Amino acid sequence: MAITKDQKNKMLKDLIDKFSRSKAVVFSNYRGLNVSGISDLRNRLREGGAEYKVAKKTLIRLATEQINIKDLGADIIEGPVAATFSYQDELAGLRILFKFSKENKNLELLGGIVDGKIMGKDEIMQLAKLPGKEELLAKLIGSMNAPISGFVGILGNLLGGFVRVLNAYKNTLPMVEPVVEPVVEPVVELVVEPPEEKLVTEEAPMNPEG
Repeated sequence: MAITKDQKNKMLKDLIDKFSRSKAVVFSNYRGLNVSGISDLRNRLREGGAEYKVAKKTLIRLATEQINIKDLGADIIEGPVAATFSYQDELAGLRILFKFSKENKNLELLGGIVDGKIMGKDEIMQLAKLPGKEELLAKLIGSMNAPISGFVGILGNLLGGFVRVLNAYKNTLPMVEPVVEPVVEPVVELVVEPPEEKLVTEEAPMNPEG
């Protein structure tokens, strides 16, 4: 049953939105996959934060041109094509597709668009073999911790050596006797008061005549 123009425009608009929001898009040829296989793949991709979309090649070309992706090669969208959109982790959908293709030979990876760059099959396969984001972050943190721990060790050795040098230098200095200041006692002036003068009272001569 042929689709109407309105339906085609709606499908194109939906594809443009998916291409615009996706961090990476991987194209795959699903020739030979049955309905249960496609359903299984869709579920795996959905759990990994990706979306599997079957679309006509003409609509895919029109949608990519709308987001300034030109010259999408025929080898990248060969045969019955589906586009896998990864909205969170750039490699999430690609790793799931790669693992599924190892289990099911009817799925073939063709190429993709990563960070606005068209990549062929070989480049996509190399990306698929890279470790996940969490593993990469763990390795990055590990590589960052190594020089930091080394720097802390070196710094500790330098500080310890500096303290030892100070102690050794201190031991070479001559012993200095403490200077004792003489104690100066305050001078007390003794004031000697002269003895009190005896007062001589002259008695009046007695009158013999009484």
